[in-house]
Amino acid sequence: MYAITLHTSQLGCHLNLLTSMFRLRRRVFKDRLDWSVAVSGDLEIDIYDALNPTYVLVVSEQTEVLGCVRLLPTTGPTMLADTFGALLGNGPVPRDERILESSRFCVDTKHNAEPGRSGLSRATFVLFAAMLEAMRANGAKSIVTVTDARMERILRRAGWPLERLSEPQPIGQTNALAGFLHNSDQALEAMYRQAGVEGPVIVSIGLNRKAA
Repeated sequence: MYAITLHTSQLGCHLNLLTSMFRLRRRVFKDRLDWSVAVSGDLEIDIYDALNPTYVLVVSEQTEVLGCVRLLPTTGPTMLADTFGALLGNGPVPRDERILESSRFCVDTKHNAEPGRSGLSRATFVLFAAMLEAMRANGAKSIVTVTDARMERILRRAGWPLERLSEPQPIGQTNALAGFLHNSDQALEAMYRQAGVEGPVIVSIGLNRKAA
């Protein structure tokens, strides 16, 4: 298993991966979590997918998408600012070239039973590591994200603690909150260790090799 990043200019050449990612999002956010999300057939796509995001994908050796997350610059529209503004508390909207927003984080746990070293799926730790690597490649210092209390506990346990922007609030069936995930050597080393790899997990498009 390894990770890749897909940018808007590459999407036409990798429609199979993009379609698999949107199908995974449909299975997780609509079918399993029953969120109020926009679907088109068996795909989950929203307005933020039209804003030139970077997608980070965890891919199996059989080219199956096992996990994904979407990254957007905070200098433009973001889910936190425009959809979940109530989670900001009394603080300002993060607007900084060195801060990215992550959204639509999901892992296909049904088809990926390979465990990591903390009981979570290995794909989860590979995706965490890939997010940190993508952050560094973009010169970012932090990621801001909207998540839930369960994922906050997972991140803390994994060694990448969330810095809260405000206290959790109920949104639908979820106890949601927003916070920062900061770039750090310690967090990246923890992700590598728990993913069972020795170094970078993101590979260039076209390479088909396991993460080291």
